[in-house]
Amino acid sequence: ERATDLRDEILFRQPERTHVGDCPICCLPLPIEMNGSSWYSCCSTVICDRCAYANYLRQLRQRLPSVCPFCRHPVPETKEEANKINLKRVEANDPAALHNIGSKHHDEGDYEVAFEYWKKSAEFGNVMAHYELSVLYREGEGVEKDTKKELCHLEEAAIAGHPEARFRLGCIEGENSGFDRAVKHWIIAASLGYDDSIQMLKGCYKNGLVSKED
Repeated sequence: ERATDLRDEILFRQPERTHVGDCPICCLPLPIEMNGSSWYSCCSTVICDRCAYANYLRQLRQRLPSVCPFCRHPVPETKEEANKINLKRVEANDPAALHNIGSKHHDEGDYEVAFEYWKKSAEFGNVMAHYELSVLYREGEGVEKDTKKELCHLEEAAIAGHPEARFRLGCIEGENSGFDRAVKHWIIAASLGYDDSIQMLKGCYKNGLVSKED
């Protein structure tokens, strides 16, 4: 029982930021969705679009070569060159690079290979890989369906600030009659800016299921 209480204390602790963290240049929070930022294969770093655009303008005005805004490595001119750089980082067990190449295999329908890359990435602490693994275990893609392993990876991702994983945990608790725990998850996800949780809580409040105090 004590172990369960300690786990819940960690699980329901409000993260200071989302799993994507802050832009390493301007130090402002990165958007949850990747459409507001860019991933650079040279250093496996995510940069907000504002800083990426500022770097582009600086290079354009000063007629400088195109380099990464963070590490200043020349930007690959082709996808083939970018893939070679990414593979070098994969060989060095870079968690973000492992996740990235796993995603490419998943997009191609090669779920078993994607699983292996995501599993290794998660072992090195990549939060997105934990979430991706939870989806594989839920859908049975490349692995047998396993609810316990799904929950394990969801919890690891949620603890690290992944709002979608947190929202999913809330939905699972709600389906299993754990409404109080579900609300806790949704509140944490909403405070991280996850819109689905915000809308869920609005619906709960409208139906008298939660109060302003919650």
